[in-house]
Amino acid sequence: MIIAAMEMKRLGIVQKPMIAAMKANVQQIAETFRIAYPNAKLLAPGENDFTPAKRRQIFHQIKNNNWDCIILTHEQFGMIPQSKEVQRLIFETELEGVQKDLDTLKNSGTELSRRMLKGMEIRRNNLQSKLNSVIYAIEQRKDTGIDFEQMNVDHLFIDESHRFKNLTFTTRHDRVAGLGNIEGSQKALNMLFAVRTLQAKFDADLCATFLSGTPISNSLTEMYLIFKYLRPKELARQRIENFDAWAAVYARKTVDFEFSVTNEIIPKERFRYFIKVPELALFYNEITDYKTAKHIRLDRPELDEVLVNIKPTADQQEFIQKLMQFAKTGNGSLIGRGQLTRQEDIARMLIATNYAKKMSADMRLINPDYDDHPDNKVNICARKVAEIYHESAPHKGTQIIFSDTGTPKTGAFNIYDALKNKLVNDLGVPADEITFIHDWSEKQRPELFRKMNNGIIRILLGSTDKAGTGLNVQEKMVAIHDFDIPWTPKDLEQRGGRGARQGNVVAKAFYDNKVRRFIYAIERSLDNYKFSLLQNKQRFINQMKNNELQLRIIDEGAMDEQSGMNFSEYIAILSGDTSLLEKSKLEKKIAVMESLKAAHYKEIARTRYSLEDFERQKENTEKMVSRLSSDEQVYKKHLKYDKDGAKANLIRLDDFHSGNPEEIGNHLVKLHKSWRPEEGQTGTGKIGHLYGFELMVQRQTEWLEEKGRSLHREYNTFYAIRPETGIRYTYSSGVPNPDNAKLAARYFLNAIDKVEDLLSRYQKELAELNDNIETTAALVSKPFEKEEELKQMKAEHAKLEKEISQKIRENQQVQPDQEATIIALARDTEEPLLQSGISR
Repeated sequence: MIIAAMEMKRLGIVQKPMIAAMKANVQQIAETFRIAYPNAKLLAPGENDFTPAKRRQIFHQIKNNNWDCIILTHEQFGMIPQSKEVQRLIFETELEGVQKDLDTLKNSGTELSRRMLKGMEIRRNNLQSKLNSVIYAIEQRKDTGIDFEQMNVDHLFIDESHRFKNLTFTTRHDRVAGLGNIEGSQKALNMLFAVRTLQAKFDADLCATFLSGTPISNSLTEMYLIFKYLRPKELARQRIENFDAWAAVYARKTVDFEFSVTNEIIPKERFRYFIKVPELALFYNEITDYKTAKHIRLDRPELDEVLVNIKPTADQQEFIQKLMQFAKTGNGSLIGRGQLTRQEDIARMLIATNYAKKMSADMRLINPDYDDHPDNKVNICARKVAEIYHESAPHKGTQIIFSDTGTPKTGAFNIYDALKNKLVNDLGVPADEITFIHDWSEKQRPELFRKMNNGIIRILLGSTDKAGTGLNVQEKMVAIHDFDIPWTPKDLEQRGGRGARQGNVVAKAFYDNKVRRFIYAIERSLDNYKFSLLQNKQRFINQMKNNELQLRIIDEGAMDEQSGMNFSEYIAILSGDTSLLEKSKLEKKIAVMESLKAAHYKEIARTRYSLEDFERQKENTEKMVSRLSSDEQVYKKHLKYDKDGAKANLIRLDDFHSGNPEEIGNHLVKLHKSWRPEEGQTGTGKIGHLYGFELMVQRQTEWLEEKGRSLHREYNTFYAIRPETGIRYTYSSGVPNPDNAKLAARYFLNAIDKVEDLLSRYQKELAELNDNIETTAALVSKPFEKEEELKQMKAEHAKLEKEISQKIRENQQVQPDQEATIIALARDTEEPLLQSGISR
């Protein structure tokens, strides 16, 4: 980033670049800039320089000086006023998009729900209000100070650009899960204003460089927002005006099912599948330069990941059953909360997902009266941390424990204090060597970095948000513990980056350049599912970045932070009966395998066409070789040599009896210029013979376009031929040398003499065709290599279907006396019961 800014300045591409970075990194960026370019004219204002009293002065300094680079924090950049004209243009565009969506919905003939109509009208009114405010500010404008447009910045470098991903967009799919907040954030909107200002100035896309280790942090829908920032002109060229147009090309809306307030199954829409993936990857890679540590051979540790599977405690097993009943019935008393309101019941699966997350962390997060089981996640994690603490004591090895669940809370049970108390009271870790990230302000962070890198503090507990980025504590890092599983692949990757980072001295010297990573997961909870889902998403994202995706369709899964997870998958995981889930996954694998099989046989069909074409070419080439061989034999049989060993030119011309080479040459040149077919003759005439070949002249006609008129030009060409084979031999495009009579006389000899080269060429071509036929024939007969694997998958699928059908029949065969017993129990407990079709 630093080198790019200075090189662009040196080459005259930009005059005043600006870097916006996270507050924790700005000082380091400025110091590195000064080390790399000691003479650079650099502006990097401190936190105190951006107070309201000093801000105006800073803005004037940016505008009035020819800086080599300006370095600001994200927060400082957000304080820069943006051009009102650019704001008006963007709000008008967004408002036009919303109005189009409303008109499309009203004219589509589909029934509009009051919620959908009201939501879009509220968004339209909000945009109109913002637009009116901007227009009023323009009309009443006085000298309100300097805005971004007036600062003459001509390129932006945005470090950690994923922090600006929450950009506003318009969509008709307001009820589709997983799209995020379509209103966006003011922070992202300000960035869009700035980028559009530069793009309008240069009438071009880009004009900004986004830098991030996780440009796509969770879903491929985030790609649209990257394109919206950086490729507005290209999107317009492709007639992609909004998110809905983009989704129509690259995404497929699917429907999952969940229970409604009235306990009815209702559809839940989401963009789960992405289609035309190779084309999407190509579009993305047009503007992306993606480099991994492996690409640049960065010397940093690898993560040695271990998934620690923990059996649920008795309390957890009992609560899992209650969670399943809650997910089915919505009875809040089952999980220790009151009756759900109508709004809460709409978000039932989100509530169920969050309770399942707390349950897998520690039952005391649900109710502090639960026991501290010796084999719960807190105790198992603490024992592993203590083991590594003592083992790495000679090197003062450090560790990070990540948990977004149960963060520090005074006067209430929380995971952080529980882990620390266990480590200190039971496992011999000094309290002063354990700290929480929440206890360190931004100003105090450098001191935390120093203490951890020196091994004074050896265990840090933190959340992904506070400890996942901008934390340079890697020098002695030996282990990372994921106490819980985060929501996005970005968070999982950022966590790992705290240890697998350049400058980890202890890992390189004593641990084979590896950092151990422990991911703790409770069996029959959502932990394993979330981890598997994040791994799959991260794999797709990495393949997308590298343009290595082979699949045309990918499935992102059915769980997100806003709406929880799919009901059927939730029940399958918690119940331990994952047959339906396994059947679904197996069906996806079979679909992929069938796709590969279809592609294989499609390629076989193409290869068969190629084989048939090669065989046709071989047949024609063999005929040509036979004819050329015949001509060559005749030529060599009659060929004579003069006393010097040169090939004798024993040409015999009709109606011309001189043997003088110059006279022969002049006669041929004259014939070439003036020969005309006699009346009643075709355009071809025989003019002599040589070595068993007839010598021919042919009249050609060529049509030309000149000054709007069609003209034709006539000219003659010479060739030699044997009627038995019909092959025409020419030399220098059928034209004798008009400037050298002796060379002109040898025209036909040179033409016939080409038979040897032609024969050699066609024989070589025939040999290549034979090789191609052999190779292609082998490919045509090649079977699908994974046929046996596909058969096994189908057999396993059939077996699963049979098992599922058997379970359904067993559940339906409830005996009358059992049914009566169940109903009586339900009355006694006053708990709704939904089992095997029995309801109160």
